[in-house]
Amino acid sequence: MSASAGYLAIDTRREQTRARYPDAEGSVTRDGVRVCYEVYGTGEPTVLLFPTWEIVHSRSWKFQIPFLARHARVVTFDRRGGGRTDRPGDVAAYSRREATEDALAVLDDIGADRVVLVSWCGAGDDLLLAAEHPELVTGLVLIAPDLLLTDDPAAEEGALPFDEEPATSEGWAKWNRHYWLRDWPGFLEFFFTRAFTEPHSTKQIEDAIGWGLETDPETILRGMDAEWLNDEETVLRLCAQIQCPTLVLQGTQDAVVGPARGAAVAAAIPGARLITFEGSGHGPHLRDPVRANLLLRDFACPPSTPSRWVRGRARGKRALYISSPIGLGHAQRDVAIADELRKLHPGLEIDWLAQHPVTALLAERGEHVHPASAHLASESGHIESEAAEHDLHAFHAIRRMDEILLANFMVFHDLTRDEHYDLWIGDEAWELDYYLHENPEQKRAAYAWFTDFVGWLPMPGADQRESFLTADYNAEMIEHIARYPRLRDRAIFVGDPDDIVPDTFGPGLPTIRDWTRQHYDFAGYITGFDPAQPPDRRALGYRDDERVCIVTVGGSGVGGDLLRRVIAAYPQAKDLVPELRMVVVAGPRIDPDRLPAPDGLEVRRYVPDLYRHLAACDLAVVQGGLTTAMELTASQRPFLYFPLRHHFEQNLHVRHRLNRYGAGRYMDYDNSSPEQIAAAIAAELGRNVNYRPVATDGAARAAAMLADLL
Repeated sequence: MSASAGYLAIDTRREQTRARYPDAEGSVTRDGVRVCYEVYGTGEPTVLLFPTWEIVHSRSWKFQIPFLARHARVVTFDRRGGGRTDRPGDVAAYSRREATEDALAVLDDIGADRVVLVSWCGAGDDLLLAAEHPELVTGLVLIAPDLLLTDDPAAEEGALPFDEEPATSEGWAKWNRHYWLRDWPGFLEFFFTRAFTEPHSTKQIEDAIGWGLETDPETILRGMDAEWLNDEETVLRLCAQIQCPTLVLQGTQDAVVGPARGAAVAAAIPGARLITFEGSGHGPHLRDPVRANLLLRDFACPPSTPSRWVRGRARGKRALYISSPIGLGHAQRDVAIADELRKLHPGLEIDWLAQHPVTALLAERGEHVHPASAHLASESGHIESEAAEHDLHAFHAIRRMDEILLANFMVFHDLTRDEHYDLWIGDEAWELDYYLHENPEQKRAAYAWFTDFVGWLPMPGADQRESFLTADYNAEMIEHIARYPRLRDRAIFVGDPDDIVPDTFGPGLPTIRDWTRQHYDFAGYITGFDPAQPPDRRALGYRDDERVCIVTVGGSGVGGDLLRRVIAAYPQAKDLVPELRMVVVAGPRIDPDRLPAPDGLEVRRYVPDLYRHLAACDLAVVQGGLTTAMELTASQRPFLYFPLRHHFEQNLHVRHRLNRYGAGRYMDYDNSSPEQIAAAIAAELGRNVNYRPVATDGAARAAAMLADLL
């Protein structure tokens, strides 16, 4: 796949969900130029995340803001020509000294009199602020500084003078005024693929290109023509004046300023400390954010030592359970596993790191949700923000959740740094699994990983970009497991080998089923209940002369459109089946008052132990998530299922499994009118089914696999 097919096809119009939104926003105006800033968190110290080159704006600090704001007050602002700050037409307005004065005005506006200054690819204005205002800047962190103390890779690779018309459009010849005006997207593509040289950096490259497309080459050229402060003479003079503690972070694969640049800068600043990121490129805080965040936090606001310590022999056994909040199905099976695990280890203390709506179910079951859960950024909220009418590009939605996943991993990190656990259990806790493999030194306990699908897959008919990206994500995962095969002490597939799709991970990659058999244990499906014990219909409030249809879309808010369409089918279905009783379960994230309610239809927000009602119903209408569909399969109940459009897991992984069990009737939402849904309800109500039996001991089998890790 060509780079342009992958990177320039991105949608830059919509900002992805932030992991944390500002606590305060404001602006200052200097010489008629409005400079916008954001403030996160409270207390001391104040950490100023200084703007880099105006080609990107302050969202380039998205991985640092949520973490640092839990420990300090964090301030960002957009440089002139970028983000929400004005774009003056005067070249002089873009001088690097003006950026320093803007910073001072912002800090004065928020009342900050002492700051730790952090910059990325700083070009001297960061040095100027620290050198001329030693009473203000108490610490300085320079990430991949753009200070001309060493040769540029562009010069070494034969770049032409910036103002000279290039005879070629290859490589660093694109660092050229004429090329920028002719093909700005092409330059962005080239530049940011050089900024992020690490393998599997597609998301970082896409983000940066998207930010760059929010401005224009004319604006950037005004900044290039303005006065800079990064020439050797100025840099050496400013470096010698710096009095505060200084930290320099430099990637060894930096293809923008070169790997030697950081060492030269650190040598020029009295007492500066250099930390190299082996294998990292020009943006280590974006490509290796865990390591960068910990260094920044420890430099700016070192954590206090925990006030309590327990001798190893006196510690009871403890487990930390991280349950995915995307749907309630994970929580249902996780509680079942926890119950079985306590039978094998009486006295085991289990803490849960979870978020709404999972926390509601856990509280109902009397489980202990760790207070650190309050710091988690909402994954369910993000997924809902990515959905349209019965449509969710699940793979892309998860890709666009990257800053939320990183922020939540940092919550996990702080919790497990301060508290001892014998076992970490992650049920599709993607942030935990990914960042542990990226930072294996952070593993401090036995670790078990659960999932009910393996392999990111492109939807049938997907474009070249989606096929490339899913394969790239799969390849990175395969490389993680190959490099650190013992990081997962247990990898447990919730199901059987034949439940795995027969596809490959991508061109040149292994088949998913064969690879998963080699790297996973199999627990069988985990229902969380015994389907051999049917519920009492009357005890649940259903009469024998009723034909009960339950409509549910799980614990997220994505299924509202399906609920409305099924509700629209209710009057005609009632005409076809007079004894029909339809119960619509909105779930914890859909407001039932915003759903239509024809006469005779029941709409409920939440039904405790919904699986019992599903086991007692004559028909269910569901979205296509695995948990609800398999609960119905285990209970031998007929059901209609409508997978979300573009949801690869529901359309490929779940549908494959249901076909194997001979379960359910697939319905295409786009081609299912209310009249057709009514007819399907009438045809399926009470139909005798004979699905493949579902294992009843999955929770016990899974718990046994965990027990020897304690």
